[in-house]
Amino acid sequence: MAAHLEVRQGDVAAARKLLGRAIGMCPKDKLFTAYLDLERKLFDFDRCRKLHQKHIEFNPANSQAWIRFAQLEHALDDVDRARAIFELAVAQPQLDMPELLWKAYIDFEDDEGQYQRTRALYERLLEKTQHVKVWISYAHFEINIAEPHQQDDDDDDDDDDNDNNSHQDELPVSDDAKARARAIFQRAHDGFRARDAPDERAQLLSAWLAFEKTHGCAADIDAVQRQMPRRTRRRRQRSDDSWEEYIDYVFPADHDDQARGLANLMAKAQQWKQTGGGLSAS
Repeated sequence: MAAHLEVRQGDVAAARKLLGRAIGMCPKDKLFTAYLDLERKLFDFDRCRKLHQKHIEFNPANSQAWIRFAQLEHALDDVDRARAIFELAVAQPQLDMPELLWKAYIDFEDDEGQYQRTRALYERLLEKTQHVKVWISYAHFEINIAEPHQQDDDDDDDDDDNDNNSHQDELPVSDDAKARARAIFQRAHDGFRARDAPDERAQLLSAWLAFEKTHGCAADIDAVQRQMPRRTRRRRQRSDDSWEEYIDYVFPADHDDQARGLANLMAKAQQWKQTGGGLSAS
C-alpha cells in the first residue's frame, strides 16, 4: 500500500492524505482498519475517534467496527463512553456478527466487575436468542464471579502482599453462586423441553452434568444423570423419497413423568368411582 511506503519514509501527512482520499473515493472496511492501525501506532486517539465514527456511519452493521471503537474507549479508561458505544451497537437493526458484539459487551461489563449489569445483558440477550451456548455461558458466569465478601478479602490480601499481583489460590464457589447457576440450567432445560428441542437439551444437560460433577454432591449429580438422554439412530424419508439416518435423543425421564402422570390420573379416576361418580348434593 502506498500509504505504508509514505510512513516508512517518515511522511505521515502524505500517508494520511492517501488514506483519507481512498476512503473518500471508495470507502471500504479494510481501508478504515488500515487508517485506524496507523493512527493507533501514532497514539493520535482523537483521530482514531473520528475515524471510528466515520467507519460505523459507513457500515453500521459491522460488529467488529463497533467492538474496536468501544475497546479504544475502554483502553483510554472512558468506561461510560465505551458502554454508550456498546449500547448504540446492540440497538442496530442489522449486524453481521451480533453474537460477537454481545459477547464483547458482556465481557466488558464482567471485566469491570459490574455483575448486575452483566446479568441484565444476559437476560436481554436471551430475549433475542435462546441459543444453548448463551445459557451455558450465563451459568458459568455465575460460578466464576466472586461474592462481595470474597472481593473484600481479595482486596485485603493485595494490600498485605504488594508483590503478589493476583490470588494464587482460586476462591471457592459459594453455595449461593451454585444455586444461581443451577437455576439458570433449570430454566434453560425447562424451555428446551417445552419447545421440544432435543439437540439443545442434550447439549445443555451435558454441560449441567459437568457442572455438578465439579461443584455438586452425589445427589445433585444423580438428579441430572437421570435426565440424560439416550442416543438412538432413526431413519426418515426425504422429499425425493430417499431415506437418511439421523441421531435422535430419547429422554427416559420424560417417559417416567408421563407414567407417573397417568398413574395419578388413574388413581383419581378410581377414587372418583369409589365415591359414587358424581357430585354430592349440598
